[in-house]
Amino acid sequence: MVISVRHLGPNWYASVMGTAALALGGAALGGGPHELFVGVWALSLLQLVVLLTARALHWIHHADQARAHLRDPAVAPFYGCLSMALLAVGGGALTLGRDWIGEPAAVVLDSVLFAAGTAVGLAAAVVVPYLMAVRHRVGPGQASPVWLLPLVAPMVSAALGPRLVPHLPPGQPRAALLYGCFALFGLSLLATLLMLTLVFARLVAGGPPPLALTPALFLVLGPLGQSTTAVGAFADVARGVVPAPCAAGFGLLAVLYGVPVMGFAVLWLALAGAHAVRAWRLGMRFTMTWWAFTFPVGTCVTGTAALGRHTGLAVYDWLATVLYGLLVAGWLAAASGTVRGLLSGELLAGPRRVPVAPPPVPGRTTSGAVR
Repeated sequence: MVISVRHLGPNWYASVMGTAALALGGAALGGGPHELFVGVWALSLLQLVVLLTARALHWIHHADQARAHLRDPAVAPFYGCLSMALLAVGGGALTLGRDWIGEPAAVVLDSVLFAAGTAVGLAAAVVVPYLMAVRHRVGPGQASPVWLLPLVAPMVSAALGPRLVPHLPPGQPRAALLYGCFALFGLSLLATLLMLTLVFARLVAGGPPPLALTPALFLVLGPLGQSTTAVGAFADVARGVVPAPCAAGFGLLAVLYGVPVMGFAVLWLALAGAHAVRAWRLGMRFTMTWWAFTFPVGTCVTGTAALGRHTGLAVYDWLATVLYGLLVAGWLAAASGTVRGLLSGELLAGPRRVPVAPPPVPGRTTSGAVR
C-alpha cells in the first residue's frame, strides 16, 4: 500500500466529488429511487475515507513526491478538489445521509466537513495562485480550466453552507452564516471571472487543448452551476433569517442571476461537448480528467432544479432531468475507466518518460494529464 500511493495525486478527490454530485443531483430532482441516492452518497463517504487515508500515507511516506505535486502547475490546482470533496460529502449528509445515520449525526458530520472544507478551500484559493505567480511561472498560453479548481472551492461552501442555517440558534448565528456564505459567493465569483477570461482566450487563440485534457473544458460549468445553486440556496433560507427586504432581494437574485448564467452554461456545455466528440474521434483515451464529465454537470443539475423552484417553470425541471442523464452517463464512463485503471495498475503507475527523439510523444504528468 505504501508503494502504491506514491503517485496518488490530489486529482483523485475528483472521483469523490463526482459520486457525491450523482447523489446530490438525484436528490435535487425530487422523487426517484431515494434509497439508491442514499446508497450513492454512502459510497462517496467511503471513497472520501479511503482517499483521506491513502493521501495521508502519501504525505507520510512520499513527502518528496507530495512537494513535487505542489511545484507542478498541472497538479497543484487539484488541491481545490480536497475542499470540494469534503464539502460535497458533508452536504449530502443532511440531504441523504440523515436517513441512514440519523439527523443529529448528519448535522455533526456536515458541520465538521463544512468547516474543514471551507478552511481548505480558502487556503487553496490563496496558496495555489500564489505558487503560480512566484514558483510555477506559467504563461497565458498555458491557461487551463484546471486553474479554476482552487477558486471555485469557496463557491461550493457558499452553495452548501445554507443547509446548516436552520440548525443554528435563531438570530445572529443564522444571519452570520448566511451572510458569510454570500461573502464566499462573491469571493469565488469575482476570482473565477478573472480566470475565465484567460481560459477562454487560450481556447480561442491557442487552439484545442491536448486530447487528454479536453474533458477539463467541462470544469467551466462548475462555477456556473454552483453559483446558480448558491443563490437559490440563499433564497430558500433567507426568510426569517435576514430582514424582509434582504430576503426579498435574495429571491430576486436567485432568478435574475440564475437565468442568464444557466443560459451561458448551456452554451458552454454545447461547446465543451463538441470538443469532447472531436477528441474522442481523434483517439482520446481514459485519464482521470474524465471525472470532469461528472461534478460540473452535477452543479448544473442542482442549479437548474433551483431555478425550477424559484421560477415555477417546468422547462427547468425538464432541463435538470436531461442534465442528470448526462451526469449518469459521465459517471458510468469515469467510474468504469477508473476501476479498469486500478485493476491494471496503470493509474497508480509513475509518469511515462517522454522520448527525446522525434516524433514527439505527449508525456503524462503526475496528475494523469498530458502535456
